[in-house]
Amino acid sequence: MVHLELHDQIVKIDEGELVGYSVLGQEYIHQKGSPGWRNSDTEMFPIIGPTNEADFRVTTPKGTAVQDQHGLLREMAYQLVSESKTKLVFNKKYTSGTPIKNSKFPAKSTQEYLSWPYSFEFTKSFEILENGLRIQFKIKAEEGMPFMLGYHPAFKLNYDKASIRTPDRTIGLQEVLNAGNRALPVMDCNFLTLRDVGELSLKTEGFGNFMLWTEVPNMICIEPISFYPYAVGQKDLHNGFQTVNGSERIFSVTVQPNI
Repeated sequence: MVHLELHDQIVKIDEGELVGYSVLGQEYIHQKGSPGWRNSDTEMFPIIGPTNEADFRVTTPKGTAVQDQHGLLREMAYQLVSESKTKLVFNKKYTSGTPIKNSKFPAKSTQEYLSWPYSFEFTKSFEILENGLRIQFKIKAEEGMPFMLGYHPAFKLNYDKASIRTPDRTIGLQEVLNAGNRALPVMDCNFLTLRDVGELSLKTEGFGNFMLWTEVPNMICIEPISFYPYAVGQKDLHNGFQTVNGSERIFSVTVQPNI
């Protein structure tokens, strides 16, 4: 466990996972062991969404890739590459075609190993700001590699009337619950605010959309995404790909408490 502290802000990182962000003693991150989800954050890469109905196969320009739900990145371990008082940088490196053990096998998947026909380096950094936390993602890969990227943080809720405010509407918690496993899409949006005990704003760069998911009233996942996977059938997930043009793509999320 590594801590970043600045003024009244405390950030807790466990092997690249954001497990705590508190301001003036108020915790904003869903805590492991609480009802709802066994994690507190993860990434969805290089695909977003389920693949079981497509026999866990995804079409790429280099052929078919074996991918389980939300991709193989989450099955790999982060390495800490740099550390300062206000910033931590982690990365994962993948060599094309390398089989990655699937933790969902055999209980929830028929695929014991996952693979991707491109090499890439994925960097995740946490930087504590004067009033907020920036999480940044850098994707380095060969020219033309297709990908989707989603960030999947879970936020603690204290109030059963919590809501999400976007620039053009307010979404109640019950609406998110009603969406179920498909999650509720919030398209063409790069800024929203969680209204619970106080307010927490999320501003993104590069993603362009969000989806909202929860199955319990004590947490909500506010997920910046490059593509909403349920816009197409599972066999057509490749229609949602972006590509790496140039050596690097950068995405970011800034979380800011409104106290």
